[in-house]
Parts: sequence; C-alpha cells; structure tokens
Amino acid sequence: MTKFAKVLAAGAAAAMLLGAGACGASNSGSGSDSKTATITVWSAAEDQAKKDSWLQTMEAAFEKEHPEYKITWKNSVVTSADAATTVKQDPAAAADVYQFASDQLGALVDAQAIGELSDDATKQVKEQNDETLVNSVTGTDGKLYGVPLSGNTWFMYYNKSKFSADDIKSFNTMLQKGKVTFNIANSWYLPSFYVGDGMTIFGKKGTDAKAGIQPGPHAAEVTEFLTSLMKNPNFVLDNNADNAGLAAMKNGTADVYFSGTWSAQDMKEALGDNYAAAQLPSFTLDSGTYQMKSFAGSTSVAYNPNAKNAKIAAQFAAFLGSTQAQKKHYEMRQIIPADKSLESMVADDPAAKAQIDTLANTSIIQPTLTEMSNFWDPCENFGTAITTGDVTAANAAEKTQAWFDAYKK
Repeated sequence: MTKFAKVLAAGAAAAMLLGAGACGASNSGSGSDSKTATITVWSAAEDQAKKDSWLQTMEAAFEKEHPEYKITWKNSVVTSADAATTVKQDPAAAADVYQFASDQLGALVDAQAIGELSDDATKQVKEQNDETLVNSVTGTDGKLYGVPLSGNTWFMYYNKSKFSADDIKSFNTMLQKGKVTFNIANSWYLPSFYVGDGMTIFGKKGTDAKAGIQPGPHAAEVTEFLTSLMKNPNFVLDNNADNAGLAAMKNGTADVYFSGTWSAQDMKEALGDNYAAAQLPSFTLDSGTYQMKSFAGSTSVAYNPNAKNAKIAAQFAAFLGSTQAQKKHYEMRQIIPADKSLESMVADDPAAKAQIDTLANTSIIQPTLTEMSNFWDPCENFGTAITTGDVTAANAAEKTQAWFDAYKK
C-alpha cells in the first residue's frame, strides 16, 4: 500500500484485533471498561512537541476508530530508556501506555508493571516482526509483553570509495585496505567478537539465568586478535570519552565506524557521496572465520495492567505499534519501523537497510533478564585492560579466563 489512508485502514483493523485480544487473556487489559477515560501516555519529547506531532496524530486517529470512547489524553515526556526506572517507582501511578527499551522487560515484569498480550495480539506481533524483535518482547515465561516500534542495534558505516562489496564482508580485509575504528572498551560492542566465536549469555536464547555467561571455544584467541588491533597502524581506537572514532571519520583518518541509526546524520556529513552502511562483517583468526554479532533489541510500546482503563490502554498500545502508526513515525521522525511490511519504504535508506539486515543476520537478542545488569562492568573493565596494554597476547588466555570467572562469583 502506498497511501497512508489505505495503510491506516489496514493497520487500524490490526490494532483493533490486538486491542480486543489484549482483553481476552488473563492479566491482559482486564481493568475498568469505562467509555469515558483519561489515558496517560509517556513518550519521547520529539513525539509530542507540537499539537500535530506523531503522538497527537495517533491519538486523533485512535479516537476516530473508536467513537464509542470519550478520551482525555495526558501526555508526558518519559523516554523509553527511562521507562523502567520511572515505572518501578510506583507502577500504580505510572502511565497507562508507555514506550520501553526491551532490555528493561525483565524489570518491568518483576514489578508487575507491564501487561501481557493476548493470544490474538501475540499472533499479530509475530506476523509483523522478525524473530529477533519478537524475542525482544518475550518474557522468560514465553509470553509477550509489548509491541515493537523499532529495532535497536548497531552496525557498520563505511567509506564506499575504499571498499568493494566483498571487502566489507571481512573485518580483516577492511583493516588491510583502509582504517577501521572500533570501541573495544565499550561493553555493548566488545562482545560481538566473542559471541561470534560462540560465547553464550544466559543460554542460547538469553533467557536462562542459571546457564550463566560462558566463553566460546577460541575466546583466548579472540582476545589475542583484539590485542593485535591495538598495534595495527590501520586501527583507530574509538572511545566513550571524546568519540574518537566519530572524530576520525569526520577528519578523514578513518573509513569504517561501528554505531547505530543515531549516527546516520553524522556519517552522511562525514562521508558525503561515499556514505554507506552494512550489516556486520566476519573476522578471521588462525582457527577459522567467525561472524561478528551485535546485541539487538527493540523500542516497544506497552500498557500498564494497573491502569484504571486497562482495556483502552491495551487497545491504544496496540494501535501505536500498528503498521500505519509505524509508517507515520518514519515519515514524521525517521524512526525506522519494526514492521516487516514496511521494509520497502526504507529500502533507499542505507542506515535503515543496514539495521534491518543486522537484526536479521548478524545479531543476537540482548538478554532482558535482570541478571544482565551484572554483565556490563566486568566486560567494560576487560575491554579497557586490552586498550591499556594490561591484557597482551602473552597473557590473553589467563586474562580471558579471569574475565569469565568474574561472572561465577
């Protein structure tokens, strides 16, 4: 469908199915069934900055589809990154509908602050999204708790004048033909090499806390490879403190940069006509070639089961995640949709295509367990030790083992 009106009709029907279904399962929108309601919605400031912003546009469209409701909307600015922290303070007083980052799912479920989707809603979400994004809103109980709005991961930007289509498939090849920047000390990026070798984080699906964090068979060799990067003249160390990688791309001293869609505008300005993006490459060690894999998740919309009008909240949450709402989100704010049916709409956007390809091919789901909070600091400390030279090729095996042993304490 090419016209918003046509997509609106189809998406509204899907959203009505989702919303109605959300009331069918236990705990799924089973609150008050009042026809007059005040619905509190949390979202980013950019979603609601003006009277005709995305959120207000969707609220008006929802009212049109549901003339039986008389709704007073109360919109507040709480970002998806802050949702869990804010909701957990008092779930009963939190918003009826809110966006959340999928890595917060475990905390929200534990706080009984997120509504379970019904069978019909679960079916619809599975039809809209690929497996990675479905998993991003799936609890350890196997039930779904949100409707994905957009994927969240990182991928590769590169200077297409320096590399061929085959070159960008290999980290090693790019390192030979150009300058590559990477943030080794960042615990969201570093695991990509170890996961490629078979590292598991809470099991293969990321949902088994008892499985712990286990290294792959060549973890020490991966570490040796990373220490060798620090001595390679074609490697530029990115960092959190002063965005050295971004600066290198802007001044032309780097040709490859790993980041997400939030860096698209910076990369367009830095690379100009040579701007390009792609899913992650593989890397080659003496023992073989392995695929880098980034963490992946979603920004999703949920309803609060503690809401006074949970049925309406569930319906509206589903509506915000519908096809037409995601289409409008991209048109108004360039938020890349999660819905598979909209991929053709962003086909000419290099960053959007790279994100979609990465989610489908070169990523793993970022575990949503609360235990994941114990993963980040030891990983960052280990990466930092590589960059400072405390971890070397000579002690790689010992230091790598010590890193993984830290997760057993």
